[in-house]
Amino acid sequence: MADQIVVFLVAFIQIFSEILTFLIFARVILSWFRPSSNRFTEFIYVSTEPIMVLAKKITPKIGLIDLSPIIALLGLNIVTSIFISLIIYIKPYLESIL
Repeated sequence: MADQIVVFLVAFIQIFSEILTFLIFARVILSWFRPSSNRFTEFIYVSTEPIMVLAKKITPKIGLIDLSPIIALLGLNIVTSIFISLIIYIKPYLESIL
């Protein structure tokens, strides 16, 4: 039972991270073209805004180059790795409870 929970949680975190990565890439590409606002573009901007705001606070400004998507992706990968490591670390405790 604990194995199934761990597998589910790890898969969920990985899929969630991959979706956010895709949305950040989509946001970067959309920023090059400035398309008209519609539900799709609004969804991309609204769903990635919390991550991008954090990344923009950390990233220094370098002229017209915006490095915040790179920092956001790096941070997302670090947080994903930490969560997966924690889930694997608590697996023995889950087995003793369940």
